[in-house]
Amino acid sequence: MGKFEIKKDKSGQFRFNLKAGNGQVILSSEAYKTKSSCDNGIESVRKNSQDDGKYDRKTAKDGSPYFNLKASNGQVIGSSEMYSGTSAMENGITSVKKNAPDASVTDNS
Repeated sequence: MGKFEIKKDKSGQFRFNLKAGNGQVILSSEAYKTKSSCDNGIESVRKNSQDDGKYDRKTAKDGSPYFNLKASNGQVIGSSEMYSGTSAMENGITSVKKNAPDASVTDNS
């Protein structure tokens, strides 16, 4: 079972990570000024994670594939790690789709 973990960064802003059942981070958020905005970001991930069209598959300058999950308004709500290959990235997307809808929330802020 996946979980969202909320934390505060060094600048006092809120961020969340979506972790798979094995504890690996599969999606990281942007920074939010308020905790309620962060909570809204989590809900947006839950809602948008099931739509394959919301995943923006990218390639980093070094050739590593990664993805961004976008909200309905086109704003990025989460980014993946860099993957070793395209199939690993697709597995990451599958993991977000599987874990996000029912993930618990742990507030470490």
